[in-house]
Amino acid sequence: MALARAWSVALLGIDGRLVEIEADIGAGMPGTKLVGLPDPGLREAKDRVRAAVRNSGQKWPESAVTLGLSPANLPKVGSGYDLGIAAAVLAASGSVPATKLSGTVLLGELALDGRVRPVRGVLPAVLAARGAGYRRAVVAADSLGEGGLVDGIEVFGAGRLLEVVEWLKDERELAPAEAPTDHEVAEVADLADVVGQPEARWALEVAAAGGHHLLMVGPPGVGKTMLAKRLPGLLPHLSDEESLEVTAVHSVEGSLHAASPLVRVPPFVAPHHSISVAALVGGGSGLAMPGAISRAHRGVLFLDEAAEFSGERLEALRTVLEECEVRIARARGVVRYPASFQLVLATNPCPCAPPRETDCSCSPAARRRYLGRLSGPLLDRIDLRVRMRPITAMRVHDDAKPESTEQVRSRVLRARQRAAERWAEHGWRTNAQVPGPMLRKEFKLPRRVTALLDRGLDRGAITARGADRCMRIAWTLADLADSQCPDADHVAAALEFRDRRAA
Repeated sequence: MALARAWSVALLGIDGRLVEIEADIGAGMPGTKLVGLPDPGLREAKDRVRAAVRNSGQKWPESAVTLGLSPANLPKVGSGYDLGIAAAVLAASGSVPATKLSGTVLLGELALDGRVRPVRGVLPAVLAARGAGYRRAVVAADSLGEGGLVDGIEVFGAGRLLEVVEWLKDERELAPAEAPTDHEVAEVADLADVVGQPEARWALEVAAAGGHHLLMVGPPGVGKTMLAKRLPGLLPHLSDEESLEVTAVHSVEGSLHAASPLVRVPPFVAPHHSISVAALVGGGSGLAMPGAISRAHRGVLFLDEAAEFSGERLEALRTVLEECEVRIARARGVVRYPASFQLVLATNPCPCAPPRETDCSCSPAARRRYLGRLSGPLLDRIDLRVRMRPITAMRVHDDAKPESTEQVRSRVLRARQRAAERWAEHGWRTNAQVPGPMLRKEFKLPRRVTALLDRGLDRGAITARGADRCMRIAWTLADLADSQCPDADHVAAALEFRDRRAA
């Protein structure tokens, strides 16, 4: 046989597209040509694959070999095509039968000695193969746990190229993926560890119940970071569909743990204020990689010392907060990554940040300039703003013991269940996802309930976007209070959360 085909997957973000690998062995001077828009790393595959084939005891064709990757206009990035290229060449030369290659996707990088190395993006690639109707996938043995998370398709693992060759010849069986088991949920920090700050704790509970963004302003050491780290523990565990979606992002980014690849707990991502825009939003040469905001998908993005972030980095979040998606355009295509997260900002009230505000040495202009880095349009997208005060006593009496994460989480889950049932026919799961027009029309509240909000709009104290967010907060407060509908007190409390000043 002079021509054979194998299949692999190209990833655009977390979306996979099947790639047909054709190997043609024809007359001519010995040499290997690779066509089909490969990147520099893929162009080196012909040398890696040739060495791997020879070191696996197989013969590389002593004639012209042409390798074509189709569709030809689709960018091919990375080394995950090595295994498919080797199988196609060996089938074209007659060394192995091509029977099993039909309906099989091959994913893996080849070492020069024939070992099959894991590659990024196995989970979304296997999901794409299943969606395209393929029956089997062969991955590196180290990626078997990740590939096995996908049901409806057979996934096998191989440690060496020779194992794949013998499998194609029906001389051995490859190791199948085991059914995924329910791994123990990672432990989260307990909210009971936070001393005092009842107002901030309440804001955190409201944020968890409704999926709202949160800003905490206060001097250093009052518990802003401690509270933010405990937010994931208040959120419900990810559903099966959400877990696969989040795991797919982490798979492309390359941060999965081989022992427990499935992400069940909402992720918590806290980048340093020196992070670049590309690392925050996503970027890189060729097709862009996911950034910190995509790694926080379905979880929490925490920006500590938010006023220390440059304006360019903070303003890059504005569109993402509205659209819950990152679109990065490059010369070779547009990559989309999901970015639906809860944003938590924490900042000091001034540059000198003394433990007590009375000791502040900053001028009013310096305070305004410092907090002015959090622009009005960005703050308008933050639902809850809370001011935190210094701790005045470390002793906690038994009758005033702080509530634990489990106690608060039970209320949060009940409130989320009420919201999910209310918005079920529209496909929304939290109050923060509900569009403003829906709240103003189909779920319009009586004028007596929204009177305070109307006065705020009339005086210009809040924007139309801010009014919509107040309504979402009011619905969350009603859910926490087991009320069927928000009343005037809920709207007033929501407006108070929005009206808090950072300085």
